[in-house]
Order: sequence, then structure tokens, then C-alpha cells
Amino acid sequence: MQEKSKLFLKTLCESVTPTGYELPGQRVVAEYLKGSADEIKLDAHGNLHCVLNPGAKRRVMLDGHCDEIGFIVQYIDKDGFIYVQPLGGINVQLLGGERVVFMGPQGAVPGVFGRKAIHLMTAKEREAGASDISDFWVDIGAKNDTEALEVVPLGTCGIVDEGWRELRNGLVTCRGFDDRCGVFAVVEALRILAERRKEGRGPKVAVHCVSATQEEIGLLGATVSAYGIAPHAGIAVDVTHASDDPGGTPKKTSTIKIGGGPSVGIGPAFDSGLVDIIKSAAKKSEMSIQLHPHARGNGTDAYAIRHSRAGVPVALISVPLRYMHSAVELLSLDDLEKAATLIADTVEALPEEFEFGPKL
Repeated sequence: MQEKSKLFLKTLCESVTPTGYELPGQRVVAEYLKGSADEIKLDAHGNLHCVLNPGAKRRVMLDGHCDEIGFIVQYIDKDGFIYVQPLGGINVQLLGGERVVFMGPQGAVPGVFGRKAIHLMTAKEREAGASDISDFWVDIGAKNDTEALEVVPLGTCGIVDEGWRELRNGLVTCRGFDDRCGVFAVVEALRILAERRKEGRGPKVAVHCVSATQEEIGLLGATVSAYGIAPHAGIAVDVTHASDDPGGTPKKTSTIKIGGGPSVGIGPAFDSGLVDIIKSAAKKSEMSIQLHPHARGNGTDAYAIRHSRAGVPVALISVPLRYMHSAVELLSLDDLEKAATLIADTVEALPEEFEFGPKL
């Protein structure tokens, strides 16, 4: 991966973007695509739209969601201990001992998740473990509720404070790869297409690259973006469960390996014609991909795009990920770079006018 691209990914992942509060990440994306996209704009829900060839006859929507799971301050007791509710699907078993940072009105406020020490738990408490996020509190060092409320008012949002670490063999771990890596893939694809256009190649269609908001709480960003764009085809990029660690379940997820290349969704939710073009693009560049059967199509932004207006033919490209919805999500930079290239090659292969969907 080029150093400039890698720095963009790292900067994007280090931005604080709990679902519904994605603007810091959107600013990073907008800055990166200056000089590449023909149009860059935010819509009413904070989705960032970056467009190439806006006047073309056919529109293709590329989507990755910028939001990450996080927390919202729900209650502060008289001693200044903070209780939160989840923004998105939090694995509460992983919270004990984690650091947290809140986006307070006066700036960042650090804290830690606290819980009764194991020495003080009853045997029953140790066996049961944490069952609800209200079993934890956040300690910011406040003396009382008045002090806490001054820097972390009710409704303040936060995230687990865990950052980028490079491991061996091109693997990286960070919070929020779900789905900043998807944003990276579609944004990098647009940048590649813009460079190819300068060389006299590039796309013959309008490319609407969307960094979508609020996927973790209901696919909102992709829903409204697809309605506004009215695309003729859509490609969503998200993460998928790798099955190559000791906790893998290939019978549920298929055999998906870190370093095996991006996965391509197949099944009733995905347009077979568009998927065939993706496969052909991979074959032409001799890129390894992993086919991933999906019995149904809900759970990613591809679902929202597919159901927009009178229906949109869609495909789903996924980046293999270990430890999803934790602070140490892990992926291969090579898989991610290949996902971006595969999307660019697919879009470039589309004719000026196309029509997907079943034919009689």
C-alpha cells in the first residue's frame, strides 16, 4: 500500500466517529479527495458524497459506512460515576478495563470502564460475567455529579480509546475498521479512477462515492443516499468474519481467510450480472478473491441500496476481519488494497449504458 494511502487510512481510523457523529471522519475523507472528485458535498444526514463524471448517463453508487460503534452518556450518579448506553452492537464482555474517551463540549475527556474487582465478586457473579452495559460504569476522576456533568453532559458520545497497531505480515489492528476500511476502499477506488481518467482511461459512468453515516443503528445513511442518487447499480463495501482464527465458524461464514483477498457476496440479494463483472475484473488482473454465499441480504448497506425506490441491482465486496466489534479488529492491508483496485477495475469495465437485473 502506498504510504499516502496508508496514512489516509490511519488518520481516518484515528478520527472519533461514533454513529451519528461522523463529521471528523468526513472531513478527513473530503480533504483526501480534493483534486480527485468533481463534486464533494454533505447531505442533510451527514453523508459525504464524492462524485466523478456527474453528467454521465448511468450512475453507480459506491458505499462504505464511516460510523463506528460507541456510547452515549445516559446517567451520572451523585459521586460522578457515568453510566452509558451503546451506540450500535457493543460486546459488553470486552469492556472491563478498557479506556474510553468522550467528545465533551470542552474537548476530549478520558476515562476508564470500571467494574467490581474479581476478588470482591461472589462465585455466582464471577460465573455469570457481565450481562448488560449497566453492569459497568465509567470513571473520569470526577469528585461528584456536578463536576462530571460540566465536562460530560447527558447525551455526550464516546468510544473505546484504542488505536492503530501494525502487526506482522502486513496485518494491522485498530478499533473501527468496521467500516472505515470500507470507506477507504470506495474512496481509494474513486481516486484510482480519477488518476486513470487523466491517462485517457477511467470510468464511462458517473461514480457516486458515499461515506455513509449511521449504518450501525439502522442503515440510515445508505438509505437516504441511495434515494437521492437513484443509482443504476450499487456496490457496498463492509467487513466480513474471517474464519481462520481459533474462534472461526466456517460452517456459518464460509471459509474466509485473512490475506486471501476480498470476498464477493453471492446469493439471492446480489445481482448476478454485476457479480460476473466483478469476477471477470478479478480474473483479468489475476487477483485472488473469495466467494461468500449469503442466504439473505440484510445487515449491510447493500440491503438499503437494493431496496431504494423501485430497486437497485447491487453487489457486496467485503474485507475479511477478525475480532469484529471489538477494539482490536484485525485485517490485512493487502486485502484492503485489492478491494479498492477490484472496485476501480469493475467500474472501469462498465459500459456507458448498461442495464442489470433479470431478463425475460
